[in-house]
Amino acid sequence: MDIPVWFQVGSLVVLTLILIADLLLILKRPHIPSTRESTLWVVFYVALALVFAGVLSVIGGGQNAGEFIAGWLTEYSLSVDNLFVFVLIMGQFAVPRRYQQEVLMVGIIIALVLRAAFILLGAALIENLSWIFYIFGAFLIVTAVRQALPEKDEADAQTESFIVRSLRRFIDVSDEYDGAKIRTVVNGRKMLTPMLIVFVSIGVTDLMFAIDSIPAIYGITQEPFLVFAANLFALMGLRQLYFLLGDLLEKLKYLHYGVAFILAFIGVKLVFHALHVNELPFINGGRPVEWAPDIGNVVSLGVIVGSMTVATIASLVSSSREARARTSVAGRGEDA
Repeated sequence: MDIPVWFQVGSLVVLTLILIADLLLILKRPHIPSTRESTLWVVFYVALALVFAGVLSVIGGGQNAGEFIAGWLTEYSLSVDNLFVFVLIMGQFAVPRRYQQEVLMVGIIIALVLRAAFILLGAALIENLSWIFYIFGAFLIVTAVRQALPEKDEADAQTESFIVRSLRRFIDVSDEYDGAKIRTVVNGRKMLTPMLIVFVSIGVTDLMFAIDSIPAIYGITQEPFLVFAANLFALMGLRQLYFLLGDLLEKLKYLHYGVAFILAFIGVKLVFHALHVNELPFINGGRPVEWAPDIGNVVSLGVIVGSMTVATIASLVSSSREARARTSVAGRGEDA
């Protein structure tokens, strides 16, 4: 069942207006959001995504709604993993907490622009080159292996540091922040503030995650509208989620394994799909491979939810055990 054009245009306009309103709210009142405020916003965006899926099932059919939910959860999982690198960047540049909302919002806007470009490129490639699924699948499997490596986040931060060091060679940057301003005046001399460097670092991070995430969602659906909508909903509540999770991010030490498993699963799914629609002459004589399974979205959704649930529970259980162990050691030390 096709999705009406009026619904695609109308929903994107409404969601864009919500995003703009969110941005204007931050610019008008920069502050550190409370846990209650962050929770309400996250619940609002999650509920909005579920309402969107419900309306989509009525207007565009249950299959499109299922693909959207699976794609949204995939992108949401990858976005949560993105937060770990954001935490490293904020700490590395000592961004004042009350201005971290602006940084995150700029990062989200950059991410949307980059992902929109990659979505259009991916759609064009899929439309004209069916064998691109082989490349997407192999890329995701390699990415999954890299994702599972414990030093992955540190490696991303080092990449950003190299770019930042290179940038500092060509522009004058002040040592202190001037609120959320990008430019300031130091001793009568106009200079750029460290906030610009932070924005560049966030942009580099967004670029790396866009390269990872777009092939992943095309493993769920090949409908560009659903791909963009899933990315939009995954990013809209990311700023509030950052403040809601807070120190909890440090406890979710196994989350990257869950994300890695999801990427590997989708990579294998894409390879199977490529075999299913094969046109390469050196594979099965250019004919589709009949034995290649077609993994449905119900299975995909189960794998995505199951992987993140197991990774989250394992992380929290491990953190709880470590906390009890530290308490026990401290108690024995006091007794001695």
